[in-house]
Amino acid sequence: MNKSELIDAMAADAGISKAAAKSALDSLTSNVTSTLKGGGKVSLVGWGTWSVSNRAARTGRNPQTGATIQIAAKNVVKFKAGAGLSGAVN
Repeated sequence: MNKSELIDAMAADAGISKAAAKSALDSLTSNVTSTLKGGGKVSLVGWGTWSVSNRAARTGRNPQTGATIQIAAKNVVKFKAGAGLSGAVN
């Protein structure tokens, strides 16, 4: 499912216009992004939690040449599925 299909499904399920569904989805993604940028985490009980984790610098290998390369440290977003989502998928 892509973004436009999700907007269509949200509009149909909630009985709202596609414009309102797009606005709601944009608000969700914007608020999750800004919270994670600020170092916080977002929890939707029963569905899952987004958080930011620091991935340390490490040594890697270029698969084409075999040369050793240094991979820089960076922040990565993690998502941990909640019990409700995990149970629904299994």
